[in-house]
Amino acid sequence: MDTPTLISLLNVTALVAIMLSMGMEVRFEAVLASARRTRLLVLGLLANYVLVPAVTLGLLLVFRVNSLVSVGFLILAVCPGAPLGPPFTGVARGDVPWSIGMMVILAGLSAMLSPALLGVLLARVAPDGDLHIDYLVIVRTLLMTQMLPLALGLGIHHGAPALTQWIARPVNRLANVLLLALVGLIVVTQYETLGAIRFRGWTGMGMLFLASLGIGWLCGGRDFATRKAMAVTTATRNAAVGLVIATSNFAGKPAVTAVVAYGLVSTLGTLGCALLLGRFAGLESKHVRVR
Repeated sequence: MDTPTLISLLNVTALVAIMLSMGMEVRFEAVLASARRTRLLVLGLLANYVLVPAVTLGLLLVFRVNSLVSVGFLILAVCPGAPLGPPFTGVARGDVPWSIGMMVILAGLSAMLSPALLGVLLARVAPDGDLHIDYLVIVRTLLMTQMLPLALGLGIHHGAPALTQWIARPVNRLANVLLLALVGLIVVTQYETLGAIRFRGWTGMGMLFLASLGIGWLCGGRDFATRKAMAVTTATRNAAVGLVIATSNFAGKPAVTAVVAYGLVSTLGTLGCALLLGRFAGLESKHVRVR
């Protein structure tokens, strides 16, 4: 088995395990509660499917990024709903139930919206049609590897909660191991390309991360806990889904490296900001008690 095939197989397996685990850890009530907060739901969809992709496209045009590198960033720009959103929201002491519901809604919508948005954005960075993507294959792949296991996990949690308690944690650990193995394999096989990223490139990724974090914060409403949840959820892009799209269409190309690089930036950056927000909340609560 060659390396690209191994990466693709490992990636699909990891995504299925992640989505199944996500579904088994979520209650229908959490999803419905988030959907009922109509204004916040609309702002969340606007932030993740309009504003972040628009800012990403703008930065790519300003920095004049190569089209094959640009596609990696655009893939992540249209892939929100990362499973790391709720735990990072917990670290930030934000509204975890809302974050869980929003994560599931975003992950579910991505199967249909992400390919459509990607088609619109790619036309801007490659107007001559240099980049060829099979959108129907992407939709079918995401429906099978994302929506189906997510729905199965939700169904198991709802219909067999006792079984869920037994298998949810092992599935979650398996998903994490597979994802780490996948990232490690990609880093090893593309370390030269990652090492060739210049300071200008890392600066651009940092700007994109801060812009995504700021968009989430501004769209988070007035409640401080919900604002933190929106900021964390928006800043963390779904690298697992992004890798499925990238490896199935651009195996061995810079697009995959871009997904890995910005996936690491968004993950580590969000974790750092969540720790700071959590620390600030702890200091604030102590100050209130002292007063």
